[in-house]
Amino acid sequence: MELSQPPSSGSTVTSWKDSFDASERTRKQIKRFAEFHTVDWLHESLLENKNYYDAIHSKVQYHGSFQDRLKTFTAKFVVSIQSWIVLTIMGVCIGLIAAAINILTEWLGNFKTGYCKTNFYLNQEFCCWGEEEDCESWQRWSDHAILRYLIFIFISVTFGTIAALLCRAYAPSAAGSGISEVKCIVSGFVMDGFLGWWTLIIKSIALPLVISSGLSVGKEGPSVHYAACVGNVIPKLFKRFGRSYSSLSQFLTAGSAAGVAVAFASPIGGVLFSIEEITSNFKLSTLWKSYYCALVATGTLSAMNPFRTGQIVMFEVKYESSWKYFEIPFFMILGVFGGVYGIVVAKLNIKVVAFRQKYLSNHAIREVVLLCLFTSAIGYFNEFSRLEMSEGMQILFHECGGEFDHSLCKIEKNVGLRFKFFVSLIYATLLRVFLVVISYGCKVPCGIFVPSMAAGATFGRAVGLLVETLNPCTGANEGTCTISGTYAFLGAAAALSGITHLTLTVVVIMFELTGANRYIIPTMIVVGVTKIINDKWGIGFGGIADQMIKFNGIPFLDPKEEHDFEDHKITDCMADQVVTLPATGATYKDLEQVLAETPFQTYPIVAEDGTTVLGLVKRTDLLLGLNHHKHKRNMVIPLDTPVCFVSQTRADDESDMLKLETYVDHQYYRININSSFNTLLNIFMKLGPKLVVVEDFGKLSGIICRKDLIMFELHLHQHKHEDIFVTDSDEKLFALVWKFANWIHDKAFALVHRKRQPIVVLDLDE
Repeated sequence: MELSQPPSSGSTVTSWKDSFDASERTRKQIKRFAEFHTVDWLHESLLENKNYYDAIHSKVQYHGSFQDRLKTFTAKFVVSIQSWIVLTIMGVCIGLIAAAINILTEWLGNFKTGYCKTNFYLNQEFCCWGEEEDCESWQRWSDHAILRYLIFIFISVTFGTIAALLCRAYAPSAAGSGISEVKCIVSGFVMDGFLGWWTLIIKSIALPLVISSGLSVGKEGPSVHYAACVGNVIPKLFKRFGRSYSSLSQFLTAGSAAGVAVAFASPIGGVLFSIEEITSNFKLSTLWKSYYCALVATGTLSAMNPFRTGQIVMFEVKYESSWKYFEIPFFMILGVFGGVYGIVVAKLNIKVVAFRQKYLSNHAIREVVLLCLFTSAIGYFNEFSRLEMSEGMQILFHECGGEFDHSLCKIEKNVGLRFKFFVSLIYATLLRVFLVVISYGCKVPCGIFVPSMAAGATFGRAVGLLVETLNPCTGANEGTCTISGTYAFLGAAAALSGITHLTLTVVVIMFELTGANRYIIPTMIVVGVTKIINDKWGIGFGGIADQMIKFNGIPFLDPKEEHDFEDHKITDCMADQVVTLPATGATYKDLEQVLAETPFQTYPIVAEDGTTVLGLVKRTDLLLGLNHHKHKRNMVIPLDTPVCFVSQTRADDESDMLKLETYVDHQYYRININSSFNTLLNIFMKLGPKLVVVEDFGKLSGIICRKDLIMFELHLHQHKHEDIFVTDSDEKLFALVWKFANWIHDKAFALVHRKRQPIVVLDLDE
């Protein structure tokens, strides 16, 4: 009953797919493909259109009267406004979550040093509100410096440990940034459970704990994840959007825009982020939805006023002075730093993640404890690494003068103090870079945006101090004075652009943070130089999120990439051994056998000649149809019952026939066997089918799925470039590091006379 086509001439589908099983390194490239199922955008768009008009027709009976026309208009209005109601609820929820996280993060961060005696729930700033000098209401944990240091470390480790335990116990998908997976889900590869209620709850609770622990991770990337969770769970409360992936994709994009908007106080920047980073095929309707959701979320956060200063984020700043032309070379230096930072940090961090996956998979909690211990222990003695990163950037971005009275503003005539701050800033930069490399990707909610900005800000402020030294501000040249705070601001922009490979988004975000259009040109210069460095010397896979997609073996077809299939033909990647179902002549037993013995999700329906495709039927629809007939027949269907997938024109004895023609999809994409890979690629990227039927003069030759195309490109790249992320030398280094760690482990246990427990090492694909 089932048809197996003979392999086409030159077909190598079996050999190239088998090549992924050659080693753990090759399996790693596709290790998470099975977690994602592919969305058929053609089917979803048709279903969305049908649901829209069904919702209208269910409310209206047409008789041509004025009342009927009025009812039709009202029905269309009610159906259309549901999307905006959902977006409003989403925006309010995202704004409230962001406000709660900001308030809780600041309170927990201050709790590491003390508490408010009068009102325990107040952070240090509100506890000491209005008190100019010493604050008697704020109680430090101890008057002894060493004891304060130990308590600081203990609380930091406790916060990080609680966050890691919550993620492991309730929502493992809440760990990490989440941007890579959200990007893939929006593109049409859906991962069940990744955007559910538990992920939203645990991410929102664990995120302030992680930030307050002092780990060099940020909340801006996870903000996109929890906002996307809101964009997933809220629409499903409405019947119309419950099963519509087409609408879901737009809501996820809008939620992502709102997540960035509340993280950076940048609604337009959030919309641009959703265009530049999240979505693959942006629609105008999605643009308006993203704009509206970002507006509502930012407005809600502003109304909450979490810092009681009118600021949405802590490091908002306004500049009164303008930049000077002689500063352009120094701006370019910051751009070079941003490019180098992005390349180095992404490359080293992926190697750390590879080490973590192979050697630390069973020790995620222990790793977080050690990271918190190490970070708090060495960061305590440097002001710019001890402070919460947003608070540190608030200091570094500021222009001296007015109410801002930090020790950074008291170094004009003190060369020794200026040098001390310069060394402190460079040390903080190097320390932050190292901590970002080893921390990003551990099993807690973690982002990389703000840590990168913090590293860029300390480096930029150091450059600013150097420029101030070379061009001291005196009464004679007051018009050409430099502002070192602007260098911190531009350094943050450079590092953010370097690690994300975002350009326009970064410029707009930094503009909205400052509100000063006079610094748009310097920001564009810095970001432009950063992009040149990335394009020239980067590995060519985009920012850190895109590189993590490739490294973690997540299916994604990037329309912004250059796709090179060399001189291969589409027959080289198609599946030519296809299980088909005949339109007539099959029995119920045949269907049960095919469903039991094959894992495929779609089956072509063929005519009597066995090669002419009449349509496609999905496994889920086939099971639905069979269950429908079982209920009609009291759960009893004889095995020899005939099955029909086409409409019968003559009324023979059809009373016992299983009619499944309503479940056959006649709208599918087909391509000629001699078509180019570019044609196939454009069909998948611009039209979004789940699979394409390959035909030779109208006869079935094979099938190409979207995942098959991605796997084939990975196969070609693997043979041409090997593994660009982890080399054999890296594997040897990992083994040496692990051997040294075991030696330290043995010595530590020997000191306390305990028997060491064996440590299990996992392969990368486990």
